[in-house]
Amino acid sequence: MTQVEAELHIGIDAEKVVVSPHRLRMRTGRAHRSRAGLVLEVVPAAPSGRSRESRVAIVWQLGLGLLICCVVLNAFGLPWLVPALVSASVVVLVGWAQARAARPGVLASPRGDDGHVLRAREERIAYERAVAVSHRIRRTWPALRGMIDPAEADHTLTRALEQLAALLARRQQIRALRDELIEAARQELPADSPAAEALAAQRTRVEELWRETGLTANRMLRGIAAAAHAGETLLREQEIGRTARDAEMAISRLAAVGAAAPAEAGPELAERTAAVVKAYRELAAF
Repeated sequence: MTQVEAELHIGIDAEKVVVSPHRLRMRTGRAHRSRAGLVLEVVPAAPSGRSRESRVAIVWQLGLGLLICCVVLNAFGLPWLVPALVSASVVVLVGWAQARAARPGVLASPRGDDGHVLRAREERIAYERAVAVSHRIRRTWPALRGMIDPAEADHTLTRALEQLAALLARRQQIRALRDELIEAARQELPADSPAAEALAAQRTRVEELWRETGLTANRMLRGIAAAAHAGETLLREQEIGRTARDAEMAISRLAAVGAAAPAEAGPELAERTAAVVKAYRELAAF
């Protein structure tokens, strides 16, 4: 039985990054969805810009048109109840869709432990950069199809993005706890206070976790960037190699044409012209 690869859904809006194994929903607004292998990216669509007055006018015009259709059906003796109910549903649906399109798009946070939400600016920027680098990696795969297995590479890259999201979410929690402990340490307490000693011990432990997660995150980010650099470097080398081979073939053809070419006619014409002019002058002298 074939194993189904797990998808990864990544959403980025103005206030957070959401990473989840499940389909992402919008809290408000609409979204643009795009797929790249096992990764499905969700980006909020721009608001429609229609004012409430404009939306109400459109709904009224639509409702009036549907009402006229129902009246015409009734005049011809046709059933009108079902068309009237359908028309009312259409009017409500169009009004709801327009109101949703007019609002800025905001992603809904996943429920429970179904995903990771990055709200801190530093973690958001780091993950967004990693997603951008993953696009560069994927662009190299078509030219490297004979050297790598795209399906395996897609699975590995998707797993790396999921692991990075989990690590950055953990680091975000450590950041909040670290800031809380720093703020608590500003309170004046006696040096021999048990509370001060406990606080110092916890701050030491938090700083260790902070350094560990920072080193791990940097290592993962460098690994993703190195994969993109390696693929792009290989593509450039292949392109330069093709250019060199094409140039070698062109130079060989040009050299062969030059070797087989007849004697240059320009110098010969100049010599003959000079001889004719000389002979003419000698005849004119007599």
